[in-house]
Amino acid sequence: MKLSSISIIFFFATLQALSVLQVNSQSTDSCNSNLNLDLPFDTSLLNCLPVWSRHDFILRYVRNLSNVWNFVLSAPDTNSFVAMGFSTTGQMVGLSAVVGWVSADGSGTVKQYFLGGQRPNLVVADQGNLTIVENSTSITSRSSRVYLAFQLNTSQPLSRVLYSVGQIGVIPSAPGFALAEHRDKVSTLLNYRTGTSASDSQHSRLRKSHGILNMLSWGILMIIGAMAGRYFKQWDPMWFYSHAAIQSCAFLLGLAGIISGFVLEDRLNAEVDTHKALGILILVLGCLQVMAVFARPGKESKVRKYWNWYHHNGGRIVILIAIANVFYGIHLGEDDGTSWNAAYAVVISILFLLSIILEVKLWRQN
Repeated sequence: MKLSSISIIFFFATLQALSVLQVNSQSTDSCNSNLNLDLPFDTSLLNCLPVWSRHDFILRYVRNLSNVWNFVLSAPDTNSFVAMGFSTTGQMVGLSAVVGWVSADGSGTVKQYFLGGQRPNLVVADQGNLTIVENSTSITSRSSRVYLAFQLNTSQPLSRVLYSVGQIGVIPSAPGFALAEHRDKVSTLLNYRTGTSASDSQHSRLRKSHGILNMLSWGILMIIGAMAGRYFKQWDPMWFYSHAAIQSCAFLLGLAGIISGFVLEDRLNAEVDTHKALGILILVLGCLQVMAVFARPGKESKVRKYWNWYHHNGGRIVILIAIANVFYGIHLGEDDGTSWNAAYAVVISILFLLSIILEVKLWRQN
């Protein structure tokens, strides 16, 4: 009797375990699974790869015609939106994203969004730079997963791809379809040719090094060195050695920062032409300033005043362009650049106020 009871209990426990395994298998997806979806394009030749292990995102894609790419993004159904965005810099701001969700009644909605900024009113529905093939979008919930499908008309999609998932139970609604802040996101670098995807976080240290080096050198030390050369001439010759030492350190650190920028651009394949052009201009002007030091005429020379005019005003131009490019770089390099902007703005404000005080003092002395 006891043996029979134990057998019955074991039998029902086995059935329960098998049912749990079946449910779990139905709620998962893998690149070995077959897609039985009603889509307007062929899914048999799709390349497949996991792109976000934390949230079990799986991407399938293929180029089926000369300028048409098919995408199917698979993710767990958490009653929230899922999004796939294409960015030139790897950051949220400025990207265009395909966002989809399934409502409580089972109907699916897919829209393109343009993220013009961090404020909610700058995340605009039905706008963006993606050319989505008409009637190609769909999102389906099946076996506890959602499948976001769409086609892009482009010769080559951007390789900087971001994925995000919304807050559980929060989905956009009519009439504005405002997109709430995501619950989590990841920035990746997708190689369409090899079918590999890497998290962009591995380049965050290089990005921060590039920003800190240029901010400290061109954006701060260069200003301090210029102030030493203008306001502390009463301590001769200490002012000259301080000015030369500070500017030399600023130039060397700035050179390292610009080189790291070239390396970063090459690794990320980012389109930052304006930021790059300003950086090269700053480097060229900085080199001209260094070369001018070796051609400095004597104090008694008639051309000394022209050299002074060139050296002083050239330095001011470098500083102004550098400050602008530092702020622009913060805008490009950080999703949440508010703290960096605020910190650098405080430093620049302090140096500016100090310069005004010293300028007034110098004017009174003269």
